[in-house]
Amino acid sequence: MTDSQATIGGTGRLYGVGLGPGDPSLVTVRAAELIGKADVVAYHSARHGRSIARSIAERYLTEGQVEEKLVYPLTVETTDHPGGYRGAIDEFYEEAAARLAAHLDAGRDVVVLAEGDPLFYGSYQHMHKRLAHRYPTEVVPGVTSVSAAAARLGRPLVEAEEVLTILPGTLPEEELAARLASTDSAVIMKLGRTFPTVRRALERAGRLEDAQYVERATMAAERTAPLAEVDPDTVPYFSVAVLPSRIDRPVPAPVPGEGEVVVVGTGPAGPLWLTPEARGALAGATDLVGYTTYLDRVPVRAGQQRHGSDNKVEAERAEFALDLARRGHRVAVVSSGDPGVFAMATAVLEAAGADPYRSVPVRVLPGMTAAHAAASRVGAPLGHDYAVVSLSDRLKPWAAIARRLRAAAEADLVLALYNPGSKSRTTQVGLARDLLLEHRAPDTPVVMARDVGGPTERVRTVRLADLDPAEVDMRTLLLIGSSQTRIVERDNGTEVVWTPRRYPED
Repeated sequence: MTDSQATIGGTGRLYGVGLGPGDPSLVTVRAAELIGKADVVAYHSARHGRSIARSIAERYLTEGQVEEKLVYPLTVETTDHPGGYRGAIDEFYEEAAARLAAHLDAGRDVVVLAEGDPLFYGSYQHMHKRLAHRYPTEVVPGVTSVSAAAARLGRPLVEAEEVLTILPGTLPEEELAARLASTDSAVIMKLGRTFPTVRRALERAGRLEDAQYVERATMAAERTAPLAEVDPDTVPYFSVAVLPSRIDRPVPAPVPGEGEVVVVGTGPAGPLWLTPEARGALAGATDLVGYTTYLDRVPVRAGQQRHGSDNKVEAERAEFALDLARRGHRVAVVSSGDPGVFAMATAVLEAAGADPYRSVPVRVLPGMTAAHAAASRVGAPLGHDYAVVSLSDRLKPWAAIARRLRAAAEADLVLALYNPGSKSRTTQVGLARDLLLEHRAPDTPVVMARDVGGPTERVRTVRLADLDPAEVDMRTLLLIGSSQTRIVERDNGTEVVWTPRRYPED
């Protein structure tokens, strides 16, 4: 209750009372007290007139109470209302709120019954939004169907640092699949006619095997089952899908022929750059393989094996991952940025093309590239055609690199330069700068982006002629503008770098 509500006098009080999941004995003491002494008890119902909320609260009702039955005008999204389904429902809520307001204005206390918790996907919230600012109001929480479902399954929902996601089954299938893939545990509400979509989403996310089904938890008609075994035609609205905690889940023994390798792009740095699909693949793997620095970015999970190695053993790492998969393990090879851009996808696919790994399934999941991340920090320098070149001469001769730089410069392409320098490679940046100055103006914008997304991120723009090799290391990416790339200073003092999409005719 707010201070302003506390000063309101001469009116009744509004109570939003949670009834719990269905068993009347799970109604809280406070809820039972308020129901028993209320002047008016209101509850929502469908057009058939029956109300689950009233049936739960029935034992707590007393003689002489006024019952306000708030009957929904429709239950499906087909109506001739000029405002459509939403217009019809909003009009109903306004009328229902006006009926309750009349009682409150007359000094009567009104209890609005709500299955579960009043502010958790409940109908009461629509009354609350329309009335709570006008009348003294108290919301009494109730046991949610989420808690009830976990209790009936006898399975923890979340432990330790796990994340629980609550989802409405009415979301589009792709959105459901993405969120299911990226979370540890989940509860999906509002099944009924959405059940086929939810089942497909669970399957697409690779989570169907773990999904449990709970129908009318704590009620007389309660039913629980593995979700994959449930007939869609038997699923009512009052049911939920549950993905319980992964911790202490039995890890299936490897089965030769059923393993796979997923090469996962984790983006430039940190979880904010990770796609839901990649997050799900990392969580669902039995084994993680990768450069130790990149593995450290992935949360530790119970039962999962981690195999770290040095950054210079890509071929050995790829074969190790494929051998694990050949023996039945589900392996995620962790790769920074996008695995197909100067990263692990090539090494894995090269090894998978030879015996004895030809039959091992391999998937590649994309990630945010370092070039795109760096570009986003300054604007849109990659807004037109651009080329991506690695300055590392560890796997190709400098002569080849120089030819490609010269060709890109002559074509007036923006350049994204990966692997520009390291402790053992100190000359490439200077050589590249001098070569490009043969074709580009000295004031060509150069974006120097170091550790983008990381704790030591530093991004700044310099002139090509002022590019200092001493300020560039292996964690730096360079974006070299074309003749059309522009720097514009905004009113707030920041600089924006962009390359127009339209190119002048010769």
